[in-house]
Amino acid sequence: MDDQTKVDGGQVNGSAESMVGSIADFSNDVASLAELQLKLAAQDFKEVRAKALLPLSLLVFGLIVLLGSVPVALGGIALLVAQLLSITIGWALFLTAIVLMILTGALVVFAGRRLVASFAGFRRSREELVRNIAWIRTVLVYSGRDVPRRRW
Repeated sequence: MDDQTKVDGGQVNGSAESMVGSIADFSNDVASLAELQLKLAAQDFKEVRAKALLPLSLLVFGLIVLLGSVPVALGGIALLVAQLLSITIGWALFLTAIVLMILTGALVVFAGRRLVASFAGFRRSREELVRNIAWIRTVLVYSGRDVPRRRW
């Protein structure tokens, strides 16, 4: 009987079966955590998508308008400025371009800030992932060590 593993309190210490069981339990826990982490990330993605839809739409619209209307706006406004200020068309084109870039740049900055703020929803997933990784590290560090027993 001395060559057999001692059973103490229903827990087998050091046997291959208990090691395999511990690894299987740990693997199951890690798989469950991964599944829950993915579900949380999916939920966060849904929230972020809902919050980002309007700012992203504004950003795309602003960029399309900027690209599509620049030549027409520059030409038309520059001709008007040239007539009103009695300056050459070159200077009128330059002034018109500067003013238009400032206005559309402000629109893009506004939409970009709103878009960046909408990604704050992944905070929960990030925090939960950090906690899960910390738990896995703790289990790995303390696995195989005897648990000190409390004496009453």
